[in-house]
Amino acid sequence: MSSNALFPATIRWGAPRTVAAIVVLVLLALLPFIAGSIGSDYYVGFGTRVLIYALAAIGLNFILGFGGMVSLGHAMYVMLGAYAVAIPSTHGIVSGWLHLAVAVAATAVLAAGVGAVALRTSGIAFIMITLAFAQMLYFGAVGLKDYGGDDGLTVAERSIAGLYDLSNPTTLYYVALVTVLLALYLSWRAVLSPFGLVLRATKANARRATALGHPVFRYQLTAYVVSAVVCAVAGVLLANLTKFASPSYGAWTLSGELIVIVILGGIGTVFGPVVGAIILLVLEELLPSLVEMVTPDYKANWMLLLGLFIFVVALVLKRGVFGSLPDVGKHRGGQG
Repeated sequence: MSSNALFPATIRWGAPRTVAAIVVLVLLALLPFIAGSIGSDYYVGFGTRVLIYALAAIGLNFILGFGGMVSLGHAMYVMLGAYAVAIPSTHGIVSGWLHLAVAVAATAVLAAGVGAVALRTSGIAFIMITLAFAQMLYFGAVGLKDYGGDDGLTVAERSIAGLYDLSNPTTLYYVALVTVLLALYLSWRAVLSPFGLVLRATKANARRATALGHPVFRYQLTAYVVSAVVCAVAGVLLANLTKFASPSYGAWTLSGELIVIVILGGIGTVFGPVVGAIILLVLEELLPSLVEMVTPDYKANWMLLLGLFIFVVALVLKRGVFGSLPDVGKHRGGQG
């Protein structure tokens, strides 16, 4: 039995998902122009934050949605990417390409080591090992007293990559958007490839995939490292957005938030993380103001409403918001 017997070789988008994805991408592309027309640059910064979280969620979804690996430590790679910008910037190194290279190289080495240990296990043990490594790195960052320690580190100057100066909010926004589009395309192509078929087969039945002769551990480790690198790139962009790097970027709560984004959008769908990031961050932005209009004690109440919303989505839309859209290609194994 080949891997194609477990999963069809073709993934087709149904018309509703395609239309929804195109509408979202067009709105994202036009956001800076819309913000400029109403005279509010705030929405450009907010949109950039949404895209950065979407990028990190795309990375996590690659192993969570398609590989069945639940990591509660992916925030440590976001933090690593942020410090790859902040620390060199402190020493006068502002080359964006160098920041990116440091982030990718450091993350690849760390993820290979963490993955090699964590993938010897599965289930709850895998979750706890990734969490343990994330906590170790978190407290390691807290111990960097020369670089701010627990207070974090201000980015002295944003990255400069050739003609692209990320100190310009619009430039940073479009760099983030192009990066998300590239990550979506590569994720889509990877899932369609023989590598993706084997990865999805391991999610369905790792023992059967091993019995078919596939080097499951090697495939899973490669996917884990690629996933971590995508999160590190998100960290590079996040540091440029906030001009700050902090151990809090590596807290387990951020890892949990990324998991929520993936589930909200549609776990195991290529475009789902983008939708999930938009939904979660927009709700976090709007709910405090809406609840404050009703009660002054809004700081606690808005989180209750957010939790209720997530509960309803998980209960009613089991495949997430984007994943629950009708898919005419479902009978052929369609995933958006």
